[in-house]
Amino acid sequence: MVNHIKTMFLMIILTVILMVAGELLLGEGGLIIAFVLALGINFFAFWYSDKVAITMTRSRPLKENEAPEVYGAVRKLAENSNLPMPRIYLMPTEQPNAFAAGRNPSNSVVAVTQGLVRMLNQQELEGVLAHEMAHIRNRDILVSTMAAVIAGALMIISRLGMYGMMFGGRREGGHPIMLLIKLAALILAPLAAILIRMAISRTREYHADATGASISGNPEGLASALQKMENYARRRPLQVNEAASHMFIVNPLSAKGLGGLFSTHPPIQERVKRLRSMNS
Repeated sequence: MVNHIKTMFLMIILTVILMVAGELLLGEGGLIIAFVLALGINFFAFWYSDKVAITMTRSRPLKENEAPEVYGAVRKLAENSNLPMPRIYLMPTEQPNAFAAGRNPSNSVVAVTQGLVRMLNQQELEGVLAHEMAHIRNRDILVSTMAAVIAGALMIISRLGMYGMMFGGRREGGHPIMLLIKLAALILAPLAAILIRMAISRTREYHADATGASISGNPEGLASALQKMENYARRRPLQVNEAASHMFIVNPLSAKGLGGLFSTHPPIQERVKRLRSMNS
């Protein structure tokens, strides 16, 4: 309950940042535009987050006869965690990865990649699927989707504000303080959105690791799978929309160098360390 309150508080902060940025960067009508945009985003994310995730990743329904081991594992994990059976999808890529989507357990989706099914052994596969079932049980997906979409809206408003300053800056030449405020908003608003989104995602990944290990009863399976998946992702990043990268159990993009500082995923080494400490 405390985690849900903290997350909703962060979502309120994101919405307020969006509205303030709208007023500063787009003028008097910007606050209204941002407010309507925030309402629309939250409504759309609530009802259609699973469909958006499936479309963005080009996933398709996975039949049970194509991957009986996946269905068997998910069915067992659903029973262990007192959850309804989610719809299962397949993403056509060789990178081993997985994600969950949906507004609640009754409308949930678990998607796996071709590479995940092919490269992991049964214990590792169950560990990954348990992690995704944990996201569903913890109701992480909806909030993470809303955070990502609001962060994206902030980027759009900031870009519009930048264009406004470029083409309308001369008309505001008599207001240097206002120009400085707008310039600060252009830089800080998107950065704040990224940091808050990153904080939400990282916290929930650790929580899902622990919950998933409890559901499967085998922390080592997930720890081993995480190492395999990260090694592959570093060699061959997935061509996927950056806005969807936070959904995956392992960052599907290359997170080396400076990009790793702003990754929505915590370091794999730390996740593995925490999981293996559960066995001691």
